Amino acid sequence: MKIGFDQKKYLEEQSRYILERVNNYDKLYLEFGGKMMYDLHAKRVLPGFDENGKIKLLERLKDKVEVIICVYAGDIERNKIRGDFGITYDMDTLRLIDDLRNHELLVNSVVITRYDEQPAAKMFINKLERRGIKVYKHKAIKGYPTDLDTIVSDEGYGKNPYIETTRPIVVVTGPGPGSGKLATCLSQLYHEYKRGKVAGYSKFETFPVWNIPLKHPLNIAYEAATADLRDVNMIDSFHFDAYSEIAVNYNRDIETFPILKRIIEKITGKDSVFKSPTDMGVNRIGFGIIDDEVIREASKQEIIRRYFKTGCDYKKGYVDKETFEKVKLIMDELNLKEEDRRVVMPARERAARLKETASKSDICTAVAIEMPDGKILTGKSSKLMDATAAAILNAVKYLAHISDDILLISPVILEPIKYLKNDILKSANPALNCEEILIALSICAATNPVAQIAMDKLPLLNGCQAHSTAILNRNDEQTLRKLGIDITCDPEYASQDLYYNN
Repeated sequence: MKIGFDQKKYLEEQSRYILERVNNYDKLYLEFGGKMMYDLHAKRVLPGFDENGKIKLLERLKDKVEVIICVYAGDIERNKIRGDFGITYDMDTLRLIDDLRNHELLVNSVVITRYDEQPAAKMFINKLERRGIKVYKHKAIKGYPTDLDTIVSDEGYGKNPYIETTRPIVVVTGPGPGSGKLATCLSQLYHEYKRGKVAGYSKFETFPVWNIPLKHPLNIAYEAATADLRDVNMIDSFHFDAYSEIAVNYNRDIETFPILKRIIEKITGKDSVFKSPTDMGVNRIGFGIIDDEVIREASKQEIIRRYFKTGCDYKKGYVDKETFEKVKLIMDELNLKEEDRRVVMPARERAARLKETASKSDICTAVAIEMPDGKILTGKSSKLMDATAAAILNAVKYLAHISDDILLISPVILEPIKYLKNDILKSANPALNCEEILIALSICAATNPVAQIAMDKLPLLNGCQAHSTAILNRNDEQTLRKLGIDITCDPEYASQDLYYNN
């Protein structure tokens, strides 16, 4: 993979910029937009970006940093799922706490925002408190965000409990958008000034990138990624008026800036230091770009990937038609086609050949995967294994220079696994999935050196691109994610089953 982004340069720029902001205050509340860890979108559009680069940045400042995690009670109540991990927001909060602790970062507390005695939120609070995690409850403020007199008063922010902090930088993050991070930062600012302390607010957000063109594919890829939120990139008119400099921001930040600026001025009792929403950010990611052409191509590929994902989400009922049509419009704007993703046509052509000789009951799914050297391999569904598993086995054979005729997994191992799955556990899906095949391969590797050689090649699949002619089941989806394979799917189900094909 060609590298287009300098991670080291970015870390140096970003950490220096944050520390410059801290110097102006007793305490800086840093709203952390986007994903703190496993930022796979940034990794895909910025080849060279470390998906955990942001957490490593905070590690550099760990003696000055503590973290508050915000979760919207409504997201807990409706079991909102983080798409890339397939886990609910409450479970993602627990994962985030563990990851932060593993990186030796101090987790101060969890704030349940817009709390209204929701039963599921209550249970989550109990779970956290019984594991020794501090929990604060913030209720919705009447008249938010327009009734400034109520908001900035003891009946507004003053009603929220004050969160005791000890470090100069307080990172406020959450499992996803709408978690209440901004309101928590402003509530803390109100309490700090009531106590006679000088506190500040800034926003750490990766996209859109303010100092590259509005219609750069990198910024357009952000629009595709947030189509369900109706985010639209715009020129920051406030920034241009103040500095005669073009900067890119997005509609929500630009629309709320006048109100946010007035709230901060009402809290602090003086003119805001921010003249634009771009001023509020501490985003230096644009300075890490070292090869614009690489970034442009990676961003276009990400837009195609988002198009396929949104199409599948629409088929599943997760997004509305307007969201899908918006991403389709972005594809048309850049003159992109499905076939511009190299693995799409080989997968479809293999599936078409399968259908020529298949019976009505056969599942004719194919998966294509692109090797690090550019060669594209395919795998097909069969009664023994699904197409994803077949493609992975073909890939490791290719990387290990093992002939197609050699069996990597002994029937002596496969038969007991099939018996357990189908006869004892009564699975409705008899074909072995990717995870089951990899477990069988690992068992064979204990006694078969050839299987061990093949298994040793699995890490080389990290970063490979793949495409399936049918929507994957969640198990295969998560297995490929763990292997680091970026897969897209045609928005079609492998069979007519409703429950057993989910």
